[in-house]
Amino acid sequence: MGRLAELSMRNRALIALVTVFVLAFGIISTGQLRQELIPRISVPVAVVFTSYPGASPAVVEQRVTIPIEQAVASLQGLDSSTSESSAGSSMVTLQMRYGSNMSSVQQDAKAAISRVEGILPDGVSTQVFTGSIDDLPVVQLAIADDTSAGELAERVNTLVVPEMEKIDGVRAVSVAGAPIPEVLVDVNADRLAAEGLTVAQLQQAIGGSGTPAAGGSLVSGKNDLTVAVGQRYGSAADVAAVTLAGPTGDAVRVDQVAKVTDREAPAPSLARTNGRESLSLSITKTPDGNTVEISGQVRERLAQLDAALGHGARTTVVFDQAPFISDSIHNLLVEGGLGLLMAVVVILLFLASVRPTLVTAVSIPVSVLMALIGMRVAGYSLNMLTLGALTMAIGRVVDDSIVVIENIQRHLGEGQRRQEAVLVGVREVATAITASTLTTVAVFLPLALVGGQVGELFRPFAITSSLALLASLLVALTIVPVLAHWFLPELDRSHVTALENAAGEPRRTPLQRLYLPSLGAAVRHPWVTVVIAVGLLGLSGAMVPRLQTNFLGDTGQNTLTVTQVFTPALKLSEQDRQARVVEETIQAVPGIDTVQTTIGGGGADSLFTGAGADRATFSLTTDPAADQVAVQQQVRDAVDGLDAVGEVSVSAQAGYGTTTIDVTVSAPDTARLREATTTIHQRLVGVEGAAAVTDTLAADRSTVVVELDRTKAAEKGVTEAAVAATVRAALAPQQVAQVETDGVTKDVVIKVGDAPVGLDELRDLEVPAVSLAAASVTPGGGLAGTGAGTAGDPGAISAAAAGGAPGAGSAAAGSAGSVAAGSAASASAATGATTAKLGDVAEVRQEQVATSISRVDGRRSATVQVTPAGSDLGAVTRAVNDELAATTLPAGVSTTVGGVSADQQQAFSQLGLALLVAVAIVYVVMVATFKSLVQPLILLVSIPFAAIGGVAALLLTGTPLGVPSLIGSLMLVGIVVTNAIVLIDLINQYRDRGRPIDEAVREGARHRLRPIVMTALATILAMVPMGLGISGGGLFISQPLAIVVIGGLVSSTLLTLILVPVLYTLLERSAEGRAERRYRRLATHLAPDLPEG
Repeated sequence: MGRLAELSMRNRALIALVTVFVLAFGIISTGQLRQELIPRISVPVAVVFTSYPGASPAVVEQRVTIPIEQAVASLQGLDSSTSESSAGSSMVTLQMRYGSNMSSVQQDAKAAISRVEGILPDGVSTQVFTGSIDDLPVVQLAIADDTSAGELAERVNTLVVPEMEKIDGVRAVSVAGAPIPEVLVDVNADRLAAEGLTVAQLQQAIGGSGTPAAGGSLVSGKNDLTVAVGQRYGSAADVAAVTLAGPTGDAVRVDQVAKVTDREAPAPSLARTNGRESLSLSITKTPDGNTVEISGQVRERLAQLDAALGHGARTTVVFDQAPFISDSIHNLLVEGGLGLLMAVVVILLFLASVRPTLVTAVSIPVSVLMALIGMRVAGYSLNMLTLGALTMAIGRVVDDSIVVIENIQRHLGEGQRRQEAVLVGVREVATAITASTLTTVAVFLPLALVGGQVGELFRPFAITSSLALLASLLVALTIVPVLAHWFLPELDRSHVTALENAAGEPRRTPLQRLYLPSLGAAVRHPWVTVVIAVGLLGLSGAMVPRLQTNFLGDTGQNTLTVTQVFTPALKLSEQDRQARVVEETIQAVPGIDTVQTTIGGGGADSLFTGAGADRATFSLTTDPAADQVAVQQQVRDAVDGLDAVGEVSVSAQAGYGTTTIDVTVSAPDTARLREATTTIHQRLVGVEGAAAVTDTLAADRSTVVVELDRTKAAEKGVTEAAVAATVRAALAPQQVAQVETDGVTKDVVIKVGDAPVGLDELRDLEVPAVSLAAASVTPGGGLAGTGAGTAGDPGAISAAAAGGAPGAGSAAAGSAGSVAAGSAASASAATGATTAKLGDVAEVRQEQVATSISRVDGRRSATVQVTPAGSDLGAVTRAVNDELAATTLPAGVSTTVGGVSADQQQAFSQLGLALLVAVAIVYVVMVATFKSLVQPLILLVSIPFAAIGGVAALLLTGTPLGVPSLIGSLMLVGIVVTNAIVLIDLINQYRDRGRPIDEAVREGARHRLRPIVMTALATILAMVPMGLGISGGGLFISQPLAIVVIGGLVSSTLLTLILVPVLYTLLERSAEGRAERRYRRLATHLAPDLPEG
């Protein structure tokens, strides 16, 4: 590598020009980098959401969930699957291996499901979703004004949404909390009967029109024309004008038997901002979108959009990722700037000259800007991980330049000419600094073995650090020699000789005079030194169990989420009342700025938001200056004291995954599952360190089951499909068509009178019957051609009891049941048959059933979630495991501890392996450097001793041992050997020149003392601002990492200066002794017999 310096010296002008270009391009690249909180994590999760309106959880499980689970079980890369079957819907979540191509997974899942569509019930609709942290909103807005929600929603969709979608990097803009526009066909049952028509005929007439259909192709001369039949409904008037043929052949318009109007259907969810009704606007970004820029452009448009909306419109920013990102980046830049200043001060103090200090300091901005160029090329963003890597690297990138400048200055001090001093000085250390830098970079290679979230998060950190370190090596071997030649002065040789003669020996600095006696004592008593070092290592090992442990820690975001789970089957109005109690309680907590409340909802649109029909979510934005941990605890204490509002839980926004310890309970049947889950929940409530304990065991709810008596139904001519369609139509309006007006699509729904209230009114429903002359009775007691097992299973007929959740019992447009009912009604009209009361052909009863059924890998399950109160995740996990071990569970029940605890265990295991691989890589690099298999063992032995300082620093500061701390330990493997390589390389050079062991060790240590101490202090002081968390930026990553590196670097520096020379001396003396003994044995064997006297 010395030749690189020689080449640079011969092309100094070119080097200067290239440096200017690098600086300019680096500054440009910095402005083009995206800004994010953390690196983009491609979450390997796919969700299969299936809607099966009107079906009970048990039927959904058997008819939908299990077939889909079996269909996707063979997907390549599938780790595990979980499912939840609820009334009217199924959700199967597929956890894939990290690194899976989620686009391919989505396509493969769709293909697998398509193969089982034939056995799925008619009327179901299936969607497959994949997600990442980019699915979280960049900005969430709440909009309110003085008009109705429907009017506001129309203006928002017309004025606001298109404007937001124009912003570069915006993927989607969604509006929630708005009523749904629809066309209502309110049937007058008496008029319909007077005309001799049925509801089913009305459904068929409206549904059979208003939808363009392909009519084939028509040949016209030389042209082949496509034929389209019909046209879409354009207004409610078009629907009102549809005609039906009455029994006498007379034409009957729809508006003769029904009132057709435009209306706003009640919203399935409610939204409020700080207690005021509002619409919620969520803005998500593309993978390449810049969060900070999108946020800035959104905020720039708010005042203008409020004015355009009019009617006193007010827009509130409920959630915005950008301020926290900007503050974190700014704070890390401040800490990096302070670290740079401290590193420069250290260099100045040691070199005692401005010129060499400035030459050395140049390596910092140049190396960092070169790393930023590499980040731009690699497509990385500027986030807490990559910026933390650059900040951490500030103290390291100057190391190589320090060694080079110090050696050049030493040669200049010996009176050499500038050109000679630069070339000789660089040549002497080129191999050493190359090996030490490659060693430091090599320790990051094992991170490629780390999977999961840790690998996704820290891979950009490792690559950014490596780019900066490799850039610093290039700068030290090219730019620094050129600058040294230009700016470092030569010394008068006669003056140098006079000083050395006056001293009688080479000059020693005060630091050398303090160090060399200690080194001499250690070398004279090597085994005492080794025993002391081993004792300190043993002491630090004994202190490890006292360390707290966690996973990644809290990001420090000023956002919280409160989830309220209601008692099943509550009306939306009662949910709203209970939610207001929680809402007002939260608003009274000091430090809460904004409360965004969402009540109800669910469905496919809420898969990644946590919304649901039986829950409310409160998104809290807190005062950024407040103590976030204290505010979170105050919120938790406030809601814990509430009664009769359901179950309320509080969680922080981690930004990278779950924050709870999840105990998954699996059992062969529901009874044992309920018993085991309840028992475990009660035991874990008393666990020390648990802030909250919740479970996903579904509560029972009252459900009305309609079970058809097949014999009576056959006698009356009633089909199961007709019963299902009749019940659905009675309980909720049925969607039969769509109207498109000015680009807005509205559903056309048919409503027949008021919904029945109570079981008696449900039993009195009239079901159309098929004449027995038109249908044969099968031996099994059913009617041939009824479609049993498709839409007519009892579960599909089940409906929520009166007062059930909103939307219960609704049916999909065009469902098989509706068609079958229509067919039955037509047959009835044609043959003169009548109707039958539902209670005469079916048993209508009320039962208690689970609101949902959960399964994990095919077994019914429930999850008990434990939220740790503090940062000692390991202690809470151990307490949970102890309680589980002491709990007696029913036969056949199994438990698995997962969640953040499993993430921690996996990360610790993988990083432990990475540490071992890093040590092996370091050994290979050192063998290549020293051309010896034995000397590198000296450095390998010294690596564990670096843990002394790391463990002590964690204990003294009360910092938990987590993933960032382990990444710091991984960095220490490279740092420990860096300075030792420089030291041993010089000692070996002296040995090659024929110096004795003791002299070579003493002189090598004396000459390398200053650069070793300089580099160590520069790195330590550069990391002190991060370790102290002065600005508060990126604390959950940078602070624990910096603390470990600082502590480990202190102990490793002492090891390098004392223990490494001692071990080197022991090894070399032993080797010399063995060589001398072999020589004597050989001389004795070969010596000729001498004649006597």
